[in-house]
Amino acid sequence: MGSPHVAVAALRVYDADMEYAVITAVGPDRRGIMDDLAESVTSCGANIEETKASILGGEFAVIMLVSGPAEAVEKLRATMPAEFADKALAVSVRLTDGPVRPRGLPYMIESVSLDTPGIVRAVTGVLRVHGINIEELESVAEAAPLSGTPLFRMRIRINITPGARLTALREDLAKKAEEHDLDISVKPCLQSVPEA
Repeated sequence: MGSPHVAVAALRVYDADMEYAVITAVGPDRRGIMDDLAESVTSCGANIEETKASILGGEFAVIMLVSGPAEAVEKLRATMPAEFADKALAVSVRLTDGPVRPRGLPYMIESVSLDTPGIVRAVTGVLRVHGINIEELESVAEAAPLSGTPLFRMRIRINITPGARLTALREDLAKKAEEHDLDISVKPCLQSVPEA
């Protein structure tokens, strides 16, 4: 997401002695998939750092960041794809860098509209022009309450770095909103403050 990639000054938040990998898995939905994946990761001596999973149509899709000693991560790469092929689950394991904490302010873009083609392209195209990388994107098509009209909802989390022109971004998104009849907002992600 967010192509082209924009380099962002960031703080390392990972253990330099650990290896990291991204595991992706897609296959027909069934009970126990996450448990099977978690058991495989654990049995290889690795740890699950972060996971995102969803049912899309009749398929279950998951992406997870795992960490562990070099031998554990290498064992995952060597065994997981074949292990799950017999279970109709397409699994890939790819080495990656450890997680980082980007410098800047997190913002959330939210849009609601009738479900029409081209909405995702319209919004992500604006972000690309402004050199803003997408941290996370979620979208869903659903029926409106009562009327049953097909609606499209989208949430995009971005990071506004020093020097980014937030006003210009809002203006360009407003133009796309008018062109595609979108109700769109750009708001900072407010983090709750722990109680004393």
